[in-house]
Amino acid sequence: MSDAIRPFTISVSDDEIADLRDRLARTRWVDPEPVDDWSQGIPLTYTQELCAYWADRYDWRRFEAELNAYDHLLTEIDGVDIHAMHIRSPHEDATPMVLTHGWPGSVSEFMGVIDPLTNPTAHGGSADDAFHLVIPSLPGYGWSGKPAETGKGVAWIAEAWNTLMVRLGYDSYVAQGGDWGGAVTTYIGMQNLGNARAIHTNMPVAGPTPESLENPTEQEVGALEALGHYDKWDSGYSKQQSTRPQTLGYGLVDSAAGQAAWIAEKMWAWTDNDGHPEDALTKDQMLDNISIYWFTGSGASSARLYWESFADFGSGTVEVPTGCSIFPKEIIRCSRRWAEKRYTNIGYWNELDAGGHFAAWEQPEVFVNEVRAAFRIL
Repeated sequence: MSDAIRPFTISVSDDEIADLRDRLARTRWVDPEPVDDWSQGIPLTYTQELCAYWADRYDWRRFEAELNAYDHLLTEIDGVDIHAMHIRSPHEDATPMVLTHGWPGSVSEFMGVIDPLTNPTAHGGSADDAFHLVIPSLPGYGWSGKPAETGKGVAWIAEAWNTLMVRLGYDSYVAQGGDWGGAVTTYIGMQNLGNARAIHTNMPVAGPTPESLENPTEQEVGALEALGHYDKWDSGYSKQQSTRPQTLGYGLVDSAAGQAAWIAEKMWAWTDNDGHPEDALTKDQMLDNISIYWFTGSGASSARLYWESFADFGSGTVEVPTGCSIFPKEIIRCSRRWAEKRYTNIGYWNELDAGGHFAAWEQPEVFVNEVRAAFRIL
């Protein structure tokens, strides 16, 4: 195995862009849903609107240039190429941080927080709040390699991220993430290999305690209701991805409209919006992310992480210093007393007034302030 860090530039060919537009033009559309809301999934009219924009107005070259304004790398870990963005702060003593996305996200989630986190003095902050950022693509996602064998779940990824950070010269660092990124970050804390000194997550996962079920707070009642709604009405994607990712992948990798619909529906369901996903994210933001999945053909490979690790999402105990930021429209949210049973060294806890599952994407300024505040204490 090579420890080499190889510079990488994102480059999608003109032929790939033309193929995308051709596939969108030849989409065989499903019949309209017999309801006037999103209860059966993403509506036909909005899917057609989004795909028409993708074909005719969306500019991948704009986003490709924005991505390539930062340094990218590839490095092989246990036979898997890992892609990461690596942005060093102009403040030499900045804190190294590995920042991990989830599904159905990508490194695109963090584009709005990179500059404030790395160069806080240019954004109303202090040099003490500066971070050197490493933003990897999960294996099977984006420009990271697609594992050719099983066993590359969250425990392996957490160890791989530690290897990546040490390989980049960061023997001491902090970690942050939500969704699968939160699971990986939690495992980094659980493994406690001696390099990660603290973690922060915007999606701590911990179940209710027997005591809290007997006497739940108002917030816990809301969390239990949200969990029940998720399990009954919003978890079909996870059951499919955790049991038959390969079967699902044929449609996602072959149909651009199918890939767009599979992801965009979650932009409605999981953001803090007033009934429409564009209350929270623009079409360009959604399509930046969807395009990464499309151009890298990662519909099946990204779903395999559910097959590998979905049962492990809420297990294990974390003893390293931990910060948690709870956004009100997060799909799974726990109370502090639930969390303290799993994260035994919580030094920062804050419950926010706005924001959903994609915290850095939806509320970049709030997210930056939360990360700064947490790691000042931790």
